[in-house]
Amino acid sequence: MNASIVDLRHKTKQILEALDRRETVSVLYHGKVKGRLVPVAPADRKKVQASAFFGMRMKDRTPVAEVMQALRGGRYRDL
Repeated sequence: MNASIVDLRHKTKQILEALDRRETVSVLYHGKVKGRLVPVAPADRKKVQASAFFGMRMKDRTPVAEVMQALRGGRYRDL
């Protein structure tokens, strides 16, 4: 897709839709290509279960609220 400088301002939605369709958009200035907008590669989404930290405290049955309170500590910590 080609887009002029004016198109970038007035047709932003259509340009973003073209990027969603994985199209490269050439930006034209006085009819000459000044640059290209290239869609970003989709993020490699991993499942939570693939994390090394998932289930690391599985055997510990302490409620989550208590664990978080212990990690955060109080407002004033005793030295």
